[in-house]
Formats: sequence, C-alpha cells, structure tokens
Amino acid sequence: MMLRRTCLLAGAGAAAALALSSAVVGVEAFAPQSNARSVTKLNNDIAPTGFDSFRDLKDITNLPDGEEQRKYRRTVYTHDDWKKHRSQDRFFYYLAAIFSSGVYKNLFREVSLVSIIATFVVVYNGITHGYTDLDGVKHSGLIEFLPKLALPLNVFTVTSPSLGLLLVFRTNTSYKRWDEARKNWGMNINHTRDLVRMANTFYDTSGVSPEKRADDLNHVALCTWAFVRAMKRHLSPEEEDEAEFRAELYEKLPPQQAEKIIAAAHRPNRALQDLSFAINDLPMHFLRKNEVHSAVTIFEDNLGSSERLLTSPVPLFYSRHLARFLAIWLFLLPLGMYDAFSASWNHTALIPSMAVISVMLLGLEEIGTQLEEPFTVLPMQAFCDKIYGWCMEIMSWSPGDNGRPMKPVKPEHVYFTEGEVAEYTNGGY
Repeated sequence: MMLRRTCLLAGAGAAAALALSSAVVGVEAFAPQSNARSVTKLNNDIAPTGFDSFRDLKDITNLPDGEEQRKYRRTVYTHDDWKKHRSQDRFFYYLAAIFSSGVYKNLFREVSLVSIIATFVVVYNGITHGYTDLDGVKHSGLIEFLPKLALPLNVFTVTSPSLGLLLVFRTNTSYKRWDEARKNWGMNINHTRDLVRMANTFYDTSGVSPEKRADDLNHVALCTWAFVRAMKRHLSPEEEDEAEFRAELYEKLPPQQAEKIIAAAHRPNRALQDLSFAINDLPMHFLRKNEVHSAVTIFEDNLGSSERLLTSPVPLFYSRHLARFLAIWLFLLPLGMYDAFSASWNHTALIPSMAVISVMLLGLEEIGTQLEEPFTVLPMQAFCDKIYGWCMEIMSWSPGDNGRPMKPVKPEHVYFTEGEVAEYTNGGY
C-alpha cells in the first residue's frame, strides 16, 4: 500500500511538472515542428504591432520558435500602432497570449529541466522524510537514513543581487547594441534623402538637356539605393536574402552594374564606389560636389559601425558566466524554496512556482541574447524600400515645377554654378 501511494506521489509530481512547463511555454511546443511551422500565420502575414499581435489568438498560436521567429519581430510603427500600443487593455491581451510567446517557447527545455528538478526534490524528500497521502494521512519516510534535500534560503538571498546586476547589464548592453544599429539605419535614411536633394538642387543645367539631367539624377538615386540594399544584404544571413538581393539588383540597375556589385568581395564598398563615380560625373562646382560626397563618408561610417556590431558580440566569457550562474542558481533554488511551501500538499506548490520563476528569469537572459545581434530583428528591407521610393521621388522634382519661377543667378554666385569657367571669366586667382 505504501509503495502504491509513493508511486502515486511521484506520478502526480511528474505530471504536474510536465503540465506546468508545457503550459508556460505553450502546449504547441509538443507538436511536431514541421506541422507547427506549416500553419504559421500572423495578421496580414507581417510582423504584428501593439496588441494586434494577440487579437486573433487562434491565428498566432503556432508562431515559429528559434531563428525563424526573428523575422516576425521587424516592426515599423505608425500613429495607429502607437495608439494600440498604449491601449489600457494591453495587459489583458498580453496575459491572454502568454502561452503563444515566442520568447517563452524558446525556453521550453530549460523550464522543463527546472520543473523536473523541483519534482525530484518533492518526491525524494517525501520518500525519505515522510509524506501525506490523498486521504490526508501522514506517513513516515521509507528511506529515513538519507539526508533531506534542502539549502538555507539565505544562500539565494545573498547571491540574488549579483545575479540581478549581471542580468541588467546583459539586457542593457544588448539594447544599446540594438539602438546603435537602429541609429545607423536612421542616419542612412536621413543622408540618402539629403544626398539626392543636394544632387538635384546643385545640378547645373547649363547646356544640359532635360533628358540628360533626368538620366544623371536617376542614376545617382539608383546608386544611393544600391548601397543601402547592399548593406542590408551584407548584414543579413545569406540563406535569407541572397536570392532576393540579386533579383532586386537586376530589376533596378543596369545589368553590368548589378553584376559588378554582386561579384565584389565587399558589395557595399563597390556600391559606394559607384555612387562616388555618379556624383563625380554631375555638372556642378567642385565645392558643391564635396558637400554631396560628405554624405557618402557618413554612409561608410554607418557601415563600419554596423560591421563592428555584427562581428563583435558581448564578450563571450561574460555571456557564458551569466548563463552558468543563472542555470546553477535556478537548478539549486528548489532546495532553498522547499521548506517555504510546507503549507501545500507535500510541498507540491514548489513545482509550478519554480516553473514561473524560471520563465521570468530565463526570459530576461533570452531577451538580451535576442537583442545582441540586432540586424535580423530590424526591418531593414522596409528601410531600403522606403529609401528607394523617397530617392526616386526627390529626383523627379525639378526647379520651378511648383509654379514659382526660379530667379536668375546673382553675379556673385555665378562662380558656384559655372565652376572653373567662371573663375577665368571673372579674372580667376
């Protein structure tokens, strides 16, 4: 009878651990991965925003796990998205969709292991130091000579501040990396528009046909876009972007230029060189050309900063020490928390509590790890598409097309429009 009840206790504990860990990270984690990914669907098949992410739970319960889910985090907000983001109901939506969280799905194995350890502690201490059966009858331990699995809670109280500092530094550093990458692309967006605006404004139309002007400026716009698109490919996984990159270049650029960029060992450098050639061929004074070229230098700086982020992670010894510290701390925590749950039946409340605690703490480390490499969660393709549209639009504008006639160039400004010819005409230096 005692053996049967002991088996019942062990089975109940194991079932509770399994049920809790699956509930926390989503029951769909047990489904075959191929089936789960085949029915993945998000609102409008793009990265969701605000509480739209959780409006139709049935449509998003199979969000891919691991690397596949990163493409669904490339959000671009609008005013409507911010209104939803600030919704007073956001907590209810987020809690209702907790089982669909991609972050929590990634933690399934770790949370399961902590839950299993907690279950083992409950069952072991019940067998060795007594337990209460389903009828409420207390029984002595079956193997009383074995020691009790427990640790003083002070051990975790003393070490928790250090663990907290490590986690805070990890997440803050990763966010700073994401923020720097986003600022690099913000600079790209700003200075692509600035470059094509200056090229359009400074273009000297003296003796140049409208068709020639349109062709020159169109070439500058395309070369500007080609750089940011090459930078996006340079910072993206080959299997995700190579085919699309080639197709876009052949669609928008002259075949020879596209082939030269694709064949280059460092494609963004080749695209920047083409842009420099295009700027240099524009009919304008060299001082104005220098001003346009300054934007190209900023592109080079943004590229170098992004390459540094891509190739240099947070020091590995820091990340590894944090992972080991957190894992060992969580694996031992059931021993320190065991006595605190003496009011529950056979201390079984320890199992779900440990599952929830491990999800929260491991989730912080997971968020830091996901943010550390920022480029595959940034909407770089959306940035490139917007840059292309803006550049082509700016280049389509011409002086006087707003109905206001352009004033003649003042004599003292002729030097800046006609360049070296004006120098010698006016006496030069």
